[in-house]
Amino acid sequence: MSSADVRIVLVGAGQCSASAASTLRSRGFDGQIMMIGAEAEPPSARPPLSKGYLLGETGAAELYVRPADWYADNDIDLMLSTAVMRLDPALRMVELSTGKSLAYDQLLIATGGSPRRLHDVHSERVIYLRHRADADRLADSLRAGEELLILGGGFIGCEVAASARKAGVGVTVLEMQDHPLDAVLGPRVGAILADIHRDAGVTLRTGERVLSIAEINDGLVVSTDRGRLECSHLLVAIGLQPNIGFLAHSGIDHDNGVRVDELCRTNVEGIFAAGDVASHRHPVFGTHVRVEHYDNAIKQGAAAAANMLGAQSPFIDPHWFWSDQYHHKLQSVGIPHGCDETVIRGDVDGLAFSAFYLRDGVVRSVFALNQAKDVSTGRRMVLTGFRPDPELLRDTDQDLKRLLAPAAKEAA
Repeated sequence: MSSADVRIVLVGAGQCSASAASTLRSRGFDGQIMMIGAEAEPPSARPPLSKGYLLGETGAAELYVRPADWYADNDIDLMLSTAVMRLDPALRMVELSTGKSLAYDQLLIATGGSPRRLHDVHSERVIYLRHRADADRLADSLRAGEELLILGGGFIGCEVAASARKAGVGVTVLEMQDHPLDAVLGPRVGAILADIHRDAGVTLRTGERVLSIAEINDGLVVSTDRGRLECSHLLVAIGLQPNIGFLAHSGIDHDNGVRVDELCRTNVEGIFAAGDVASHRHPVFGTHVRVEHYDNAIKQGAAAAANMLGAQSPFIDPHWFWSDQYHHKLQSVGIPHGCDETVIRGDVDGLAFSAFYLRDGVVRSVFALNQAKDVSTGRRMVLTGFRPDPELLRDTDQDLKRLLAPAAKEAA
């Protein structure tokens, strides 16, 4: 069968699928590409929703990852407002919400995730930030000058808090852990970020558990184990859950996402997965990792597409992400989970430092606050399994590239 007779179906119409489609065409695939998305709009970038778009600094058209006519120009069938309801690998068919079925030769699962929702809370005043319409509702609240209550001190919660303060709006953040981003960056760095937000005027309440949420005439009442708060709107930012409901009875391995190997292949022939939905067996970390970041969606979507065409190239990217909060640039590379030592390098008081997370003496992750130059070197440290002398790593008189050079040469 020539490639012209092959149909590749991309389930999901986000950044990951757009990257996969572009890679397929750039690598010479001339068969049919069908992209199926439940949303009404073509693939869009989500990071501005909590920052520039929320504040009116980024227009709606700027969110699109490709111009509207790019899909037709590249002979890509874009099926929007259409969800995949069921996947039948035996017949190589997907059942659509339109009632129709669609055959495929190869398939990429790139359905992303959905915000974790509060059980038994159904109110228009509760906002989950995932789509442009959600950002529009939140922006309306900010323009009205309404004080914002945020449940969750992760990246979305912290970014929206920073944007709201920039807009001059009062913000209260409720975080169940002892520090914001505690689970990702640990207590030491989390405490520094907490001070940044408090210094910017955010009321940050940590170690506090929400007990109930009730709607009143002009807002909401949030009861916690420490008291009661009232607000006009509540932003819930407590994480993402992978969109895998349509995989029931498909035979595809999934739990916290779709389990794939180093090549982004599922356990079923011809089916791959990438992006927020994929739990990827990472060659560097030796475990399955599911990453919810824009950069990963782009790179992993491209890697999966290349492997669909026979590249046989393991995806080894160590996962880089960034976050803009106030005038600070936060960047991280690698996976800090399970690390047993943190080495701080730089000026903590001046908010220009990096944190190196080690496990059994090996650098597994690097976080940088306003120290972008450390991230590129940190990436190579993670990829090479660099085992540093912590005292030399901590010493800012030591050049990081020179410290790494022997290990990098050996790895090459």
